[in-house]
Amino acid sequence: MLPKIKGISYFSSCFKGAEEAAKELGIDLIYDGPTDGNPRKQAEMIEQWTIDGVDVICVAPNAPDVVASAMQEARAAGVSVITWDADGTAESRSFFVNQASAQAIGEGLVNAMLEDLGPDTEGDVVIISADATSENQNAWIETMKPALAKSKLKLATIKYPGENASNALADSQDVISKYPNLKGIFGISSVSFPGAAEAVEQSGKGGKILVNGLSTPNDMKKFVQNGTVRSFILWHTVDLGYLTIHVAKALAAGELKPGATSLKAGRLGELSIVGDNVMLGDILVFTKANIDQYDF
Repeated sequence: MLPKIKGISYFSSCFKGAEEAAKELGIDLIYDGPTDGNPRKQAEMIEQWTIDGVDVICVAPNAPDVVASAMQEARAAGVSVITWDADGTAESRSFFVNQASAQAIGEGLVNAMLEDLGPDTEGDVVIISADATSENQNAWIETMKPALAKSKLKLATIKYPGENASNALADSQDVISKYPNLKGIFGISSVSFPGAAEAVEQSGKGGKILVNGLSTPNDMKKFVQNGTVRSFILWHTVDLGYLTIHVAKALAAGELKPGATSLKAGRLGELSIVGDNVMLGDILVFTKANIDQYDF
């Protein structure tokens, strides 16, 4: 199981669910990934696991085009390959374990911001993404743009700090200084969102500039409690890891084949398959009222 980046809370919580499923199903789980999010290191790990003769490789690609060749070579060698959290090129994997549709996530982010600011608020907003090559963030942005166009908010710029907390903080500080009519910042990775919230808190503009995005509840609790963040969205990351291992096991056992429309996944029950996307479910919205109910 290969995350985009190893050692951050988002993927660590996914690993927790993966471990649960592996124990439940009686399979050996290898979990490893680059600590800097380097997709070339991801490709090297895929190549090594192919040589080792593993049954299934589950990839969250940071740059789909960079890892595509290694993933295709693994498939050619008889290894099953799926993606999770972020999709790869269609020919490089058989199924994608999808946390939620791009439309649900992108529109959910904009709707949450409008709910927090007020639907008639005018001004600038900024998106702090991850890498410019990140397939999932780019898909979310493409659904955010038309949703924002229907509002009175203007998308001033998009920043790409990579999966780097210091860069996300610096980029957020930069836009706070550059845009005097800034009303909101979207941090659309689990690294950029805390960085954006920290920048607003340090600026003393909490409540005047709102921050919304995607990250784990444990990383965002202090910002929700102090009012820097009023709401944000995500999915149950533990369940995403759990589902990924169930999909991998079903594929290796020949129980999951192209054309399937559903999959039984342990405690998650029967889940829908749309095309070649195994769907986890709906997004979650976290606020001060419910955030203490979650621990991941």
